[in-house]
Amino acid sequence: MAPKSNAQSLLEKADKKANSSTGWFSSSSTKYEEAGDLYQQAANAYKLDKLFKEAGDCFAREAECRENCKEDNEAANAWWNAAKAYKRGYPQQAIEALSQTISRLTKLGRFRQAADREKEIGQIYLQEGIDLRKACESYERAGDWYAQEDATATANQCYKDAADLHADLEEYPQAIARYQEVANASLGSALTKYSVKEYWLRAGLCALAMNDPVQARRSIQGYQAQDMAFGSTRECKFLIALIESFEAGDIEGFTGAVVEFDQVTKLDNWKTNILLKIKRDVQSDEPGFT
Repeated sequence: MAPKSNAQSLLEKADKKANSSTGWFSSSSTKYEEAGDLYQQAANAYKLDKLFKEAGDCFAREAECRENCKEDNEAANAWWNAAKAYKRGYPQQAIEALSQTISRLTKLGRFRQAADREKEIGQIYLQEGIDLRKACESYERAGDWYAQEDATATANQCYKDAADLHADLEEYPQAIARYQEVANASLGSALTKYSVKEYWLRAGLCALAMNDPVQARRSIQGYQAQDMAFGSTRECKFLIALIESFEAGDIEGFTGAVVEFDQVTKLDNWKTNILLKIKRDVQSDEPGFT
């Protein structure tokens, strides 16, 4: 029989302590505090052995002990440690542990940290391809919490990521509203104003993806009213060229405008995907551009 590992020995000690009865000279709180310390030690030992599921389970048991001691801060931290262990190959358990962390953090009024953890949930949903809609909801919730904590730049990044996902889900009105919201928030700062043209371009592409060039043109007029410099940007000229090609059913003009823009500003995956969709709407029997 193979000898027990250090982690297994510590886990057994932790279980024994957690399940023990309290004596005359000890309290339930002390019992759970000591058990929590042992579970934490066991979790770290499992991490050393690269057994991350077991490490996460031990951190979760530690969190339960901290809760029994009414140690809310320590419980939140233990749940977060559990999530970090589970992220090494166990995404669903990581999401559940992060949700437990967020529950404790919001109870404590620590919304900035709760936003960080909610953003992590969104990243897991997105990276693992588990659920784009839930990823979108997490980014929006994180954005709301960042905004109320005056972390405006981080909030806007979350809202932009949520807008991208709304578009991926073909929820274009919601995407447009988010892009315009982020653009409006960015106009007032010299540090963020440069990014406004990107948000307006994405909103315009969403309007075309809805087969609504009229809205796209009206939007450009509104954007120029907010910032007269927008009309001279490559993003605005690109959008106008796409609208004109879309209205004329000119697939060659559409493709040419895309290629010309891409030669100077490389298209990212999001733009490539939505442009392919728009192109199919212009002329469905034409091959896609690359």
